Amino acid sequence: MLSTFRRLIHSKFGALFALLFLGVIAAAFILGDISSGKFGPSIGGGATVAKAGGSRLTLTEFQERVQRVFENARRANPGLQISEFLGQGAARQIFDQLVAAMTLKEYAQDQGVHISKRLVDAQIAQIPAFQDAAGNFSQDNFRQLLLRERITEQALRDDISREILERQMLAPLGLGVKLSDSLILPYASLLLEARQGTIAAIPSMAFKDIKDPTEAQLAEYYRSNAARYTIPEQRRIRYAVIDGQRFAQAAQPSDQEIAAYYNQNKAAYAAKESRSFEQLILPTEAGAKAIAAEVRGGKPLSAAAQGAGFAVSTLNGQSRQALASASSAAVADAGFRAKEGELVGPVRGPLGWLLLRVTSVKTIPARPLAAVKDEIASTLREQKEKRLLTEFTGKIEDQIADGGSFEEVVKDNGLKLETTPFLLATGKQVEDQAYQAPADVQPLLAPVFQMSQDDDAQLIPITQDKRYALAAPAQIQAAAPPPLEKVKSLVAMQYKLAKGNEKAKALAEQIRAKVAKGMKLADAVASAGVQLPAPQVVGGRRADILRGEQRPPAEVMILFSMAANSVKTMPIGQDRGYFVVQLNGIKRGDAGGQPALLNQVRSQLGDVVGQEYAQQFVHAVEKELGVERNPSAVAQVQRALSSTNSGAQ
Repeated sequence: MLSTFRRLIHSKFGALFALLFLGVIAAAFILGDISSGKFGPSIGGGATVAKAGGSRLTLTEFQERVQRVFENARRANPGLQISEFLGQGAARQIFDQLVAAMTLKEYAQDQGVHISKRLVDAQIAQIPAFQDAAGNFSQDNFRQLLLRERITEQALRDDISREILERQMLAPLGLGVKLSDSLILPYASLLLEARQGTIAAIPSMAFKDIKDPTEAQLAEYYRSNAARYTIPEQRRIRYAVIDGQRFAQAAQPSDQEIAAYYNQNKAAYAAKESRSFEQLILPTEAGAKAIAAEVRGGKPLSAAAQGAGFAVSTLNGQSRQALASASSAAVADAGFRAKEGELVGPVRGPLGWLLLRVTSVKTIPARPLAAVKDEIASTLREQKEKRLLTEFTGKIEDQIADGGSFEEVVKDNGLKLETTPFLLATGKQVEDQAYQAPADVQPLLAPVFQMSQDDDAQLIPITQDKRYALAAPAQIQAAAPPPLEKVKSLVAMQYKLAKGNEKAKALAEQIRAKVAKGMKLADAVASAGVQLPAPQVVGGRRADILRGEQRPPAEVMILFSMAANSVKTMPIGQDRGYFVVQLNGIKRGDAGGQPALLNQVRSQLGDVVGQEYAQQFVHAVEKELGVERNPSAVAQVQRALSSTNSGAQ
């Protein structure tokens, strides 16, 4: 269990895989907000890589799922490389999760567990991509997005059903986990443990005797480190903007339309009166009459109410309709008949007997047509512009659906075709770091970078209901390292760094060996024959070092995984050299007298134990159902994705 705890803390992709554990199905769609495209079951069959009962997982489905999760992760972290993603065990974990999902589905069928349509509907309604600006589920958004992403409704429902099923079957396994103090204490005490060490840095730049590489050495180094210099995929985007302003003249309303609108909405422009009240609700009519008599005798309503053990509430800016809705028509009629300052009541209301005192009366005079003509004209113009824009964009979508080419649609509809330079998915240019993508292009980047070269052009909103763009990739330049001549000086510098790093590694091992035999680290560094920085003493309590969101340096964290009086070497990273780390002392922690810390660790470890229970349950079900796996599946997918995602390196 301790190893699980440590892996959870130190895993670079821990957060990502924690999300995926109970919802690998949702990760590709719901957590990705359906922005990754091509979602749903595999179109082709492919070799079977896992089988549970009557269900099977194909190689194609497995590969597509890993690809989608990678794309979602890269969307959050554009610099993520496929080699780094796979190197953290992503493919293996996703494979295990897919097999678990398939296994639980089969087990649920055997046990008669069913996910209702209503439950799936509720889940769909909560997906932000299917909601309108007010946060309500939009059937139009739902249909349009499914159509745009080429996802069938049934495929979506199947995946959401599986996700809900996993959550319902696995989440309860961790409920009620209660870990004893004897189990929690060692983990909590680890947080209070303090360690001190000395760190010496051997930087690659310290070695001044490294010669410039020959052309052959440089070319070989560049070839073997091509992934380091690979430029991500670049695209030129062709687009044509459709602005609602093009319909401004056609949308101008006539005097007759303005007058008709005014007549249809006369109530909105009629004279209005709003009132504010002090309100007191009493349980009996007799009590209400007694307080009313005091008020009419000159006592403030609030004081009379307080004397009887009640409190007055205020109702501000009430219309007659609002007051009637909150109480009754009789209360509203009485309140709006009274003069300012007058007491009304007792009047029977839904909750008792009411006393109302009119504190203010605000009258808004009626507005004639002449006074609101410009306002109505603006409203009608906006409505007509929106309708004309919707009709126009619908016509364009129909043309695209009927096989019209981008150029034909643009020409037939009088649009202006524009093309960007080659851009990265971030909107930046490789050749011009100061370049800023135009405001109209920014919303096009994500959707266009998800399209293939053969996809039809898409209508993409720039400003919803006001401005759109018809967009498609113009050219796609696959990710690849640039010609060596363009980066020759950089490669030469990094070649020398790499050679310096090799020497730093060798020197670090020599220093480590001397310290291991009893020499002081500072003396071993001084006798190295190379000018090096002076060693630094570092340390502290584990809890203090781990506090906050910033992860502490690896050369400090390694102190907490070293044996007493030991010495280790570790790379600085990126060929910058090596550290020699010596652990000087350990001060053990004791959390026995800190119940707050114990409870905090208990809660955190309770989640870990719950996850372990869920994993053990899935393993037991797999054993019962006789799940079969292809042991080479993960390696096959890793090779395939490393090849097809060479552009992401």
